[in-house]
Amino acid sequence: MDSALLITGLAGVLFAASPIIFAVIGETITERAGVVNLSLNGTILLCAMGGFAAASRTDSLLAGFAAGALIGALVALIVAFASITLKQSQVAVGFVLALTCRDLAYFLGNSYMGVSGPRLPAWDIPILSQIPVLGPLFFQHDAITYLSFIAILLAWVWIFRTRPGLMLQGIGERPASAFVRGANVNLMRYVYTVIGGAIIGLAGPTFSLSVKAGWNGTISGLDGFGWIALSIVIFGGWNPLRAAFGAYLFGLLQWLGLVLQSSLPNIPSQVLQVAPFPLMILTLLLVNIGDAEWVERTLASLPDGPRRFFSKTLRTLRASPPAALGVPFERD
Repeated sequence: MDSALLITGLAGVLFAASPIIFAVIGETITERAGVVNLSLNGTILLCAMGGFAAASRTDSLLAGFAAGALIGALVALIVAFASITLKQSQVAVGFVLALTCRDLAYFLGNSYMGVSGPRLPAWDIPILSQIPVLGPLFFQHDAITYLSFIAILLAWVWIFRTRPGLMLQGIGERPASAFVRGANVNLMRYVYTVIGGAIIGLAGPTFSLSVKAGWNGTISGLDGFGWIALSIVIFGGWNPLRAAFGAYLFGLLQWLGLVLQSSLPNIPSQVLQVAPFPLMILTLLLVNIGDAEWVERTLASLPDGPRRFFSKTLRTLRASPPAALGVPFERD
């Protein structure tokens, strides 16, 4: 593979991963506040359909992305109301919404199947796009891909480098302590859940108006990406930078599946296409087995060199969720 083709392929990975970036950033913010929005898969599908429908009817890409963000925010508001106000199981509510939104997307989107609509054009950034290697990789994309880059940095800075971000961590880790310090825990959880839902909602029209332009119902190829995004949030340790790495890793695995098809003709193409999904599940497993007793026994039986290597790897991958994730907050 020559260098030009490699750069083009890696640029394609950054482009194709942008919807997952929005999904994992939105869910990371939501879960940092202590709320699990398990509706991602259905939300992305419904937002993809709704964003495409809005853009097609108005001939406005901005309207399409606004519709996706609004739908995502409304679904998240339902999650927040059911879990924070009604104290219902966040997992159960999110799972039901995931199925409901998925079916709504397929039902309401029937009239838009195969309809041609607007697509976000590429926008090369002057001067920067001409930089060797870096230009084609980062500065020859469309506006929503650039926004995904910015979202990663903004989310990280907000969570880890600002006072409101520290309060956000507080309501997800120790809500009682945050309340004592003056935080309105439930109101803040509402706000961050809705904001996170709006960011998740951008993932839908990013698919249907950019990465996979159009709406094709059950053959759109979007079903399942929400579950992958949820797993990447865990892999990312609820850190936007690490979660973004997971999203790009998944995109890279998908690209490698396409590249390797010509090199491995004896392997069915379907195997290579679905390989990224079990590989991400395996990676997620490695994130969570580090504290298991049988793992510690196995590591203890290894020679010193391999033991140190695997121990360091597992420590690097290890991640702990916010302590109050999924736990309703009640004032005493």
